[in-house]
This record gives sequence, C-alpha cells and structure tokens, in this order.
Amino acid sequence: MKIPQKPPIWQDVIPEFLRDSRKLVEFIGRVPGPLHNGRYVHWDKLKHLSPPAGMNSEQWWAILKIHRRSLLKPLPLQDKAGTPFQYALPDPAIEMLHTLDKNAAGQILVSDPIGDPATRDRYIINSLMEEAITSSQMEGAATTRVVAKEMLRTGRKPRDRGERMIANNYAAMQRIRALKDTPLSVDVIFELHRILARDAIDDAGAVGRARSSDERVVVEDQFNELLHEPPHAAELESRMKAMCDFANGRSPAHFVHPVIRAIILHFWLAYDHPFVDGNGRCARSLFYWSMLSSGYWLCEFVSISQLIRKAHAKYGRAFLYTETDDNDLTYFILYHLDILCRSIDVLRSYLKDSMSKIRDVERRMRDGGNLNHRQMALIGHALRHRDAAYTIASHRNSHNIVYETARKDLIGLLKAGLLESRKRGNTDYFFPVVHLDEKLKRLK
Repeated sequence: MKIPQKPPIWQDVIPEFLRDSRKLVEFIGRVPGPLHNGRYVHWDKLKHLSPPAGMNSEQWWAILKIHRRSLLKPLPLQDKAGTPFQYALPDPAIEMLHTLDKNAAGQILVSDPIGDPATRDRYIINSLMEEAITSSQMEGAATTRVVAKEMLRTGRKPRDRGERMIANNYAAMQRIRALKDTPLSVDVIFELHRILARDAIDDAGAVGRARSSDERVVVEDQFNELLHEPPHAAELESRMKAMCDFANGRSPAHFVHPVIRAIILHFWLAYDHPFVDGNGRCARSLFYWSMLSSGYWLCEFVSISQLIRKAHAKYGRAFLYTETDDNDLTYFILYHLDILCRSIDVLRSYLKDSMSKIRDVERRMRDGGNLNHRQMALIGHALRHRDAAYTIASHRNSHNIVYETARKDLIGLLKAGLLESRKRGNTDYFFPVVHLDEKLKRLK
C-alpha cells in the first residue's frame, strides 16, 4: 500500500493572506466549507484535482484547513510525540449518525425475524459467525465461509490455525455480548485477547499480555514497507488505562457521540498496537463492545468486517490519512460510519429476502406438517442449500436450544419425509430429501 503524501504546511500560506485580506475573503467565498463535492478530501487526492478559479492547490488546501480547524475537537489519545488526535463532524457525519440513531438504537419497529424472540437468536448467531469468519480472513485465515460455518454450527474442533482463528473470533463475539454491561478495563482487554489469540499466533507466550520493550511490532505492507510504528511498549500501561477511561466516558470533558466513541476506540487500540499479534481483531471486538454497551443493539446483527474486507485498502488508507494530516481522525470516522450504515443496509436487504423465503415456506407448510418455527427455518435453509448437512449439535447451536429439543426437531422432520439421515462415525447427519419442493407440496 502506498503511503499518502503528507500535506503541505497550510500555515505557510497564511502570511500571503495577511498581506491581502481581500484575497482571503474572496477565497473563503469560493470554498464555503471543509468539504469538496460533499467529501472530506485528503491532500493526496486534492493535489490531483483542479482548484477553484484563481487559486493554486496549496491555497485551496489552506482554505479547507481553515474551515476544518474551526470544527476540530481534541481527544485524550495522543501520538508518539504527545500531540493530541482530533476530529470534526462535517455534515455527512451528522447525517450518518442520525441514520444510525434512528435505525440501530432505541425501541424501533424492525423486520419480523429479529423482532420475534422466537427467531432472534438464530439471526444473532448467524451474524456472529459472519463477523468471526470475515474478521479472521482479514488477518490471514484461509478457511472458506462454507467450511467455517460448518465447523461453528456442528461444534467440531478446528483443524488448522485458520479455523482456530475463526473459532476464537466467534467465542470472543459471544463473550462481548455478555460483557456489554461491564465497564472496559485493561483486564477485560487482556481477556478478549486471550480468547482471540489462543493457539492462533506464533508465540504462545504472547497471548493475553502487552508486548514488551524487546518485541518490535510494526505494521508493514506486502512489500515490507513500513506503514506504522506504534508507541513504545513502556507507554502501554498508561495509554491503555487512558483508553479505558475514554471508553467508559470519563474523558474528554466535552460530549462525544457514542458511535464516534466506539469508532475512536477501534482506532485507538489499532494505533497503540499493544499486542504482538491479533491487534486488528481485538480493535474490531472493542468497537462491538462499545456499540452494544451504548445501546446500539442492532449491531449484534451486522458484520462490519464483511464490507471492510471487500475494500481492505480503503480501511488502511483511512488510518494513514489520519496519521499524515495533523492527527485528523475525521477520515477514519467518515470511513467507519459509511461501513456501518452500509452494513445495516445489507442487514435490512437480507432480512427482506429471508422473510420472503420464510413466508413462502410457511405458505407451503401451513396446513401440512404442523412444524414449529425452528423446523420451518431449517427447511427454508435447506430449500436454498440443497447440499446442506445438519446435526443435532448444529441445529442446537443455530437456535440456542437444549439437546433434546434439537433432537425432537430433526426426528420430526425425518418422520415427515423432509429429511433423510446417515450415520458418520458416532454422529447422525440429516440431509434434505431429493425433490424437497414436491415433498412440501404433498404435505397436505
């Protein structure tokens, strides 16, 4: 990944404006705010654009920075030189925050699957699996989604490090759900790292502890070009305590929107890089903890890593833009808000499609089999995945039910002629019957 060009020192243009204040007023009139075409543009891109008439690129940049400076607020997070990070909330950020407040928190009307307690657990578990898989794939796990979901649903042990990373991420996401009402502490962060890193990093002795002074940890691209060198290990204890104070709302003195706080927490841990390995996974986990602890319950159902992975370079650039432009976290915040809003759109589309398919299954089975909602969900899945295999353990994990309930569900479908079973070792596997659609029509 190419490191963005560091912007010119915008203050160097100020003497020119002081000599001719009319030029300053004129230029501000031509550049009325901190954005260009609705976007918070970094110098690395701005330098290739045509500036407003009568201005050069450096003057244009200086006017944009003057506008941004009036919006920026300092944060307790500091860089290695002790300079605070800062952020602004331009109009696109405010609009996206409004969307998230409206759609991801509070008592709102939601689609039937996640509004119905009978099916809510299934959707939570599915989203936890998706986030665990894609977050691990971003860190190098080569396991496919199909194989990974089969492992998580059946509860079988991981076969390699890639599967272990995914299983660990899944366990961490489940643990975060339980910790959402617990204040963040250094011990909690170490606990999450132990869950995430167990048997999944090279140095087993580095699990659940901060890196030491003799462990050099840096962020490099695929060509070994240095992208980021985190603060010295000796600073980590005080920095992590400051991060927890921020996460728990004890700093700063001014109000920070809860979503912005969660995003900054994500950036903070990634910037400090307190662990030998697993920092990215841990940073994304803290984001989820912060969102859930602030009441944004819909985030239980979304996977930010799915969209981040599709354009991973933008994720990296959002970090680099911040570090190269006066510690301006607005770049990372706008990127993350966009990912979060799009993740919710993906969820809503998924729910709409799922409800259409579920209702179709319900119409087919309404008078035929007297099946419960879990059995109908399994048959709905089987209609879309004809090669799927189910076990008592996978059905139990998918719906968060006890063993006997899962067994009765599957035996009922077997007796109804909708599934067939085969034994592999000591495990009974259940498969959709051939011509399942026709079987459903004949249930009457």
